[in-house]
Amino acid sequence: MAAFYMASVSPSPSLLLRARPRRLPLLRPAAVARPTSLGCRDPRRVHRRLFNGIGACLLDQLAQMASGLGWRSFAASARPQRGVSPVEQILKTVEWPEKFPFKDEDFSRFDESSDSLFYSEPRFVTHIDDMAIRALTKYYSEVFPPSNTPDVCLLDLCSSWVSHYPAGYRQDKIVGMGMNEKELERNPVLTEYIVQDLNVNPKLPFEDNTFDVITNVVSVDYLNKPIDVFREMQRVLKPGGLAIMSFSNRCFWTKAISIWTSTGDADHVWIVGAYFHYAGGFEPPVAVDISPNPGRSDPMYVVYSRKLSTA
Repeated sequence: MAAFYMASVSPSPSLLLRARPRRLPLLRPAAVARPTSLGCRDPRRVHRRLFNGIGACLLDQLAQMASGLGWRSFAASARPQRGVSPVEQILKTVEWPEKFPFKDEDFSRFDESSDSLFYSEPRFVTHIDDMAIRALTKYYSEVFPPSNTPDVCLLDLCSSWVSHYPAGYRQDKIVGMGMNEKELERNPVLTEYIVQDLNVNPKLPFEDNTFDVITNVVSVDYLNKPIDVFREMQRVLKPGGLAIMSFSNRCFWTKAISIWTSTGDADHVWIVGAYFHYAGGFEPPVAVDISPNPGRSDPMYVVYSRKLSTA
């Protein structure tokens, strides 16, 4: 997420760090972000909290399943194709494990205090830079139903004061779900909103087959019950409905799940793709690299899928 200009009552800016994506050497699980910058007095405890049982064996297993090459991170193991981002190749040849490969501890966070407290004060800032925002808005303009289409409904999960939808985009029903009411009130694209902590209650308060599109911008990395949330997304989408998860390598580092903070961009694509796969009822997920200016702006990635038309 972008540079943070936090309210005075917000957590110390020293704890709000850019997530450091790494190509983890799978035989050396200690190569995790250094804990000293967090000011922790017990580095061993931080290492346990960050890695939380992911371990070399699991990452090795996932890398082998992603590409058949093994002993490297997903980013390193992606087979390069000229003119195609390696990130976009991660989900093209993946062979998923029979069972969901992650443990409960992989979804713990460095800061396990109440998310309601963390988000109690509004943050009227953008969490990705301007070029990344334009790239995401352009992508939305290409895949959204046309503005003012009868009976089209959208849901923006983990919404805020801005959804990055195309300028002037309107539908009869665009619902925002987020953590701070003041932010949601200011969002001009929303027709209604709901304040709800999905990490406490992942149940979406909507009827089956309600929405044509669900979006989530740079917040999938905070979900500690992702399969529950993705199953709910599948339930409330209309058959053939589109779910779009977009993310960068920025986040509130202390609130992101441990498996996210200990892996890199291509690994994140694999993780989000796994959420779609193991939730069930979705078409095979697809990854898109919409990074506007590599090395000069925030990267932006999308993993999307459609609800099966027969579901």
